[in-house]
Amino acid sequence: MSTKQHKIDNFDPSQPGLADASIYGLPFTAEESEIIVVPAPWEVTVSYGAGTSEGPEAILEASFQVDLHHQQYPELWKLGIFIDEAPAHWAENSAKYKEMAQPIIEALENGEDVAENPALQKDLDAINEACEVFHKEVEEKITYWMEKGKKVVLLGGDHSTPLGYYKSLAKYHDSFGILHFDAHMDLRDAYEGFTYSHASIMFNTLGLSQVEKIVQVGIRDFCEQEAEVVHTSNGRVLVHTDSDLKTDEFEGMSWKAKCDQIINSLPEKVAISFDIDALLPWYCPNTGTPVPGGLTFEQATYMITRLSETNKQIIGMDLVEVAPGEDDWDGNVGARLLFHMCGAYAKSQGLTVGEKIEFKK
Repeated sequence: MSTKQHKIDNFDPSQPGLADASIYGLPFTAEESEIIVVPAPWEVTVSYGAGTSEGPEAILEASFQVDLHHQQYPELWKLGIFIDEAPAHWAENSAKYKEMAQPIIEALENGEDVAENPALQKDLDAINEACEVFHKEVEEKITYWMEKGKKVVLLGGDHSTPLGYYKSLAKYHDSFGILHFDAHMDLRDAYEGFTYSHASIMFNTLGLSQVEKIVQVGIRDFCEQEAEVVHTSNGRVLVHTDSDLKTDEFEGMSWKAKCDQIINSLPEKVAISFDIDALLPWYCPNTGTPVPGGLTFEQATYMITRLSETNKQIIGMDLVEVAPGEDDWDGNVGARLLFHMCGAYAKSQGLTVGEKIEFKK
């Protein structure tokens, strides 16, 4: 009997997770786990609310209270989910360059031209360089786990963090799409002068030729520049605003039909990028840039489940912008969303997650 099978046989998923174990209290090592979660505690360019660099830790802490007998994926836990350790200098550099960025943001808000201030321009250049190094290191860490045959999930941090992840996916897949849940398009070019701004992640991602299409769901805020990027993308960016989704619902279109329409527009291979502010703010009150409206938790997880049941293949996913507050609510929602996403990812990859639990009506 393997060590992992011995652990499965002697682990009681009905009891609270093991406090000294990995995420969700699971007893498995990285080598024994099919899914590796890579935390990315980074939020250098935030310009409104902060705290997303603490998101991975909040989700980890909340994960021990998640019941493992998931209705859709009851045997997911047996596959093993392990959270990697982020290099210490990621959080340290995030704090350092975030502080350095604030005077630049304030200067821009006051109408100043940073290019005419040598000190601020020097700091801006240093921040952009530090972000580039960070993304390269993320790419290397993701690639390390992929080379070991692991299914890898990136856990941010702000929404700038997955760029290195997408670059790693692009090494393995010649063509793929991104199903992008968000309140924002994130298609700004070097927002506030920061090349790798959280508001520029999808603009930067379009620079990867392997990314065939980005399909955005739940959008509620965007600027003229972003709308122009969509309109000139030749169909490479498809947008489903929250307003349009709700209009279709109000006029009789079922959520199932809408989900199928969105999924059918995706390429064969799909990465999921989930910014927590795609949800109603009630689910994520402390996220950095909340916007009225949004999806319910069930709408989002239903669409992800539907995707896992099609002939499309989920090749990766990231969850970003979870920011803890005074209580553990944001981390709680993030931990449960992450668990569901892992189940859909595993099922799409052909791993055994068990049959959906049905209850007699």
